[in-house]
Amino acid sequence: MPEQTRVEVAVVSKAHGIKGEIVAIPHDPDSTSLADVATVWIGDRSYKVVRARPLPPSAFLLQLEGLSDRDVAAGLRGQTISVDRDELALDDDEVLLADLVGCQTRLPDGTPWGEVVGVELGGMQDRLVIHHEGMERLLPVVDAFIADIDLDAGVVVITPPDGMPEEPIS
Repeated sequence: MPEQTRVEVAVVSKAHGIKGEIVAIPHDPDSTSLADVATVWIGDRSYKVVRARPLPPSAFLLQLEGLSDRDVAAGLRGQTISVDRDELALDDDEVLLADLVGCQTRLPDGTPWGEVVGVELGGMQDRLVIHHEGMERLLPVVDAFIADIDLDAGVVVITPPDGMPEEPIS
């Protein structure tokens, strides 16, 4: 099911120092992907990663080839950082949330529960945006609610909490 070649993994928080380094905040605070990739994309431009080092509690300081001016680095603030999907080292049981967009959701008994149309990142937790019969549901991405993912079949089996709020699609 995965089709995209680049995956958004972080955002530029600010410039650091006078030599054009940037502070990157990963979307997933536990992710170390920025320490393991050779190239990042900011907008439509690729940058070779010269050095990446963690900044506790959950940021990275990136030195990028071709970015050596603080003012230019400061101009990148707020832009997203993407990496080539092939550079991400995923374990067999790991998936990217972006891969779930387009998947059908079903309850454990096979009852259709809608289609994942997006992912809301951040806040207290990430949420799947699911549309079904004119309604929108925001399902928190937690193990208790996601029973199984079959990307080849494009199906996510879920166990939603009782009384899951729904809003009409506007």
